[in-house]
Amino acid sequence: MGFYSAQVLPRVVDVACGAGESGPIRRRVCGPLVGDVVELGFGSGHNVPFYPPAVTAVAAVEPSGLAWRLAEGRLAECRVPVRRAALDGQVLPFADASFDSALSTWTLCTVPDPGAALRELRRVLRPGGFLRFVEHGLAPADDPAVRRWQYRLDPLQERLLGGCHLTRPIVELLESGGFTVTGADVFYEKGAPRFLAADSLGTAVPRPG
Repeated sequence: MGFYSAQVLPRVVDVACGAGESGPIRRRVCGPLVGDVVELGFGSGHNVPFYPPAVTAVAAVEPSGLAWRLAEGRLAECRVPVRRAALDGQVLPFADASFDSALSTWTLCTVPDPGAALRELRRVLRPGGFLRFVEHGLAPADDPAVRRWQYRLDPLQERLLGGCHLTRPIVELLESGGFTVTGADVFYEKGAPRFLAADSLGTAVPRPG
């Protein structure tokens, strides 16, 4: 990991992920969480203020040591025990059926193999467990102009922002990763360029088998 990825990018992401409409969106996505939670892409802890009372513990998956240090202030005010439990969401060091719910916020865009990460989340969720997600990705099919810009800018986005992609089809990724999406709200974040802000927010449950 180079200097930019290790020391600069986490600070950029920390600022960007706390801007604009992210607070109300995080409140929405975190609201239904219950019990023991595994959070994919914990970052610098912007979700911490929005964990609901039903959450009893959080296992944070976060590769960046700097991001974890940037989270210290938020963690100090958190009533829920949070531990940095894994570095790589594609290979989780947890037993099968370990968690009641899972959380992923603007993370699947960057994971090198999102299918592997989703299969791991599916594996570690208990029967009746669920994944809450909000992810940016490919714009809706009825907005082809935005999609064209996303495809043009995707290589630059990937280089500048640590492998982040603009063109991943979020619902299709979840379905191919062994989940059934039981509800998804697809929208553009207010105040952000549309090519960056085509969000899908909802719930996915593991498919049996």
